Amino acid sequence: MHEENITRIQLDGRELILIGTAHVSRQSAEQVKQVIETERPDSVCIELDAQRYQSVMENSKWKETDIFKVIKEKKSSLLLMNLAISSFQNRLADQFGIKPGQEMIQGIASAKETGAELVLADRNIQVTFSRIWSNIGFMGKAQLLTSVFFSIFSKETISEEDLEKMKSQDTLNAVLNDFTQSFPRLKKPLIDERDQYLAQKIKDAPGDKVVAVLGAAHVPGITKEIHNDHDLKALSEVPPKSKWPTIIGWALPILLVVLLTITFYNNPAAGIDGTISWVLWTASLGAIGAALAFGHPLAILTAFVGGPVGALHPLLAAGWFSGLMQAYVRRPNVGDFETLSKDVFTLKGFWDNKVTRVLLVVVLTNLGTAAGNIIGGADVIRLFLKNL
Repeated sequence: MHEENITRIQLDGRELILIGTAHVSRQSAEQVKQVIETERPDSVCIELDAQRYQSVMENSKWKETDIFKVIKEKKSSLLLMNLAISSFQNRLADQFGIKPGQEMIQGIASAKETGAELVLADRNIQVTFSRIWSNIGFMGKAQLLTSVFFSIFSKETISEEDLEKMKSQDTLNAVLNDFTQSFPRLKKPLIDERDQYLAQKIKDAPGDKVVAVLGAAHVPGITKEIHNDHDLKALSEVPPKSKWPTIIGWALPILLVVLLTITFYNNPAAGIDGTISWVLWTASLGAIGAALAFGHPLAILTAFVGGPVGALHPLLAAGWFSGLMQAYVRRPNVGDFETLSKDVFTLKGFWDNKVTRVLLVVVLTNLGTAAGNIIGGADVIRLFLKNL
């Protein structure tokens, strides 16, 4: 049997076989099938959590998405980010004519065929996202979001030979070094912690022979961490949310009202000018954001009306209102969800699909309102200082 990309570990009389895969490689899927059928392990570990396992097994998951629920739960940005991240993998998979995650699907099927126990070995994806988000700081968030967004529309292609080369240890270490230099804080929650989590789950898997199907990036870390004990509960803790965003969210509108009140007291005309300026900036830029997303005229009007309300009240968002209006007048149908994975390949598709259109209306309205709040707020401060 071809042993390339396979790491064998002897631990306490047990054999642990790690298969390092590329997530969109046909050869990886074929190798997974061959190894499991030849080795006949007691259990098969796959690099999925319960949520992603369900997504892989249920091709109709997008059809069941309730877009109104997504908006109301303020998960529009998260869904948009998930679509952006998956688009790159989907594009490569489409290039090679295979399903993304085919090696995991093969691992599931081969485990069933051989009677091996299936172990979902990865940490919950939401926990990983939460730990990443709390670990990279404001500039890291901005850099990551920008990088991911522009990667959606990259026309760069990669040969399957290059994809296979990525699984060699030396090349992999070089890739990880570049990755760490670009996002040093990202490596700990995304790679290091999951190496520890995966290693412990593989150790805890039942039986004397265990096969683990893993992304190649995790194999070096797991090979090292498998000899240590790790606290899965501690690795699964969601960091507490910072109170500062809430404090700032209430402090800024209160400060704005105080400044306008004082300006009114000193010079009523200047107070009226400041109020009108702030209202027009938040309303206009919120509406422009909705228009840039090619929102329905009623969604743009809603963004205009809701802009000042969203800017003044931290628990409400202008994009929430405009997005709900967009979803109401241009409600996504089953066809939009079915073509979603293809539509996110291109800029045109991203804006044409009714699902992503709704999400863009929410996000761009909020960005426009935030920009208007900053510009309008600066004008309020200018008039306040001028009329002291």
